[in-house]
Amino acid sequence: MSHDQSDQDRISSRAHLLPEEAAVGSDDAEAQADAILAESDLREEDRNAAPDTVLEHRTSEETVTPIGPPD
Repeated sequence: MSHDQSDQDRISSRAHLLPEEAAVGSDDAEAQADAILAESDLREEDRNAAPDTVLEHRTSEETVTPIGPPD
């Protein structure tokens, strides 16, 4: 099986909408599946590519503007 055929098989398989997706519908399930799988492949190649994968370590002093005591 060629790489392109394997990709097409993955897309066709993923194009069957999940119950949550079917509830809202899809204008183009194949295109949606292609986009989902492309993003998944990217995250698999680069673990830092997924949203919210970079955890910032800051203290409260770095995130909040200090307010002085009332006068």
